[in-house]
Amino acid sequence: MSRPAQRRPEYHKINKDLFVLTYGALVAQLCKDYEKDEDVNQYLDKMGYGIGTRLVEDFLARSCVGRCHSYSEITDIIAQVAFKMYLGITPSVTCNNSSKNEFSLILDKNPLVEFVEELPAGRSSLCYCNLLCGIIRGALEMVHLAADVTFLQDRLKGDSVTEIGITFLKKQDEKKYRRKK
Repeated sequence: MSRPAQRRPEYHKINKDLFVLTYGALVAQLCKDYEKDEDVNQYLDKMGYGIGTRLVEDFLARSCVGRCHSYSEITDIIAQVAFKMYLGITPSVTCNNSSKNEFSLILDKNPLVEFVEELPAGRSSLCYCNLLCGIIRGALEMVHLAADVTFLQDRLKGDSVTEIGITFLKKQDEKKYRRKK
């Protein structure tokens, strides 16, 4: 008698709508707990940072991406692989300066705001999705890349697009990547 084929354990995917609604409830509760938008923004960034430091291991294991040799490559991987893998979207990438250390991720669609029509009254400085900035910053730091990650534009604030800015703070040393002969 043959044994049935064993199945590998698969990742359990949380329902996207449940996640988005839970995130909305979290932001609403933070708005009740903190009077200042800056405090809410800081809390979301800190929370995202913690997620990013842990998520990077899962990302590297599941994506099988190789070593990147430029900030441009890194930003493309974030947009084309990481955002697609975890949020189901692919932002476009633009380089914002000649030294090629400042980039923007342009999100045509932001799944975290799918059920949000506008920011709460009196919360014009709230960065509703600041969790994403913390996640990116935390993940980059775990692969030894310091970066400043901020929202540059936000549809919830009346902008035409949602734009996340990434500024790499340290110049990569190309000698690290050359093989010794």
